[in-house]
Amino acid sequence: MDSITVDGRELAITRATEADVPALAALLADDELGAQRESDDLAPYVFAFQEIDKDDNQFLVAARDEGGTVVATMQLTVIPVLSRGGAKRLQIEAVRVSAVLRGSGLGSALIRWAHAYGQQRGATLAQLTSDKSRVDAHRFYAALRYEASHEGFKRALWPPL
Repeated sequence: MDSITVDGRELAITRATEADVPALAALLADDELGAQRESDDLAPYVFAFQEIDKDDNQFLVAARDEGGTVVATMQLTVIPVLSRGGAKRLQIEAVRVSAVLRGSGLGSALIRWAHAYGQQRGATLAQLTSDKSRVDAHRFYAALRYEASHEGFKRALWPPL
């Protein structure tokens, strides 16, 4: 278990457990975009957690306050690739911070922790995507020296065309 200090508070960085799924799903739903696309049905989240948890290249973070409450999350994936000379990439997904701690520096501390995690596993590049509607998130990532270097494309696979 690692920890980070934010605003004088020590927060534990742990691997999420299945018991954390309700708290993680609540964090995902706790904004305008998440409220539209997340579900109250926890079964798909539990299934996804089980898939993530058995993959050694995945780390689903549960950041916990002093009382053990999950106050932030992110999913980290180390991806070995042929490009860039056979490099590894760190994919950062679903970064969410509890509404009461937004603006406290926790998000920045989490991303710095993620960078160290990736470096320890041989990653030479961190990458992430952010929905175009998340203007505040774009400013946040730009402040952390992320560049909008690519145009991302997504396509729904279900239902089949």
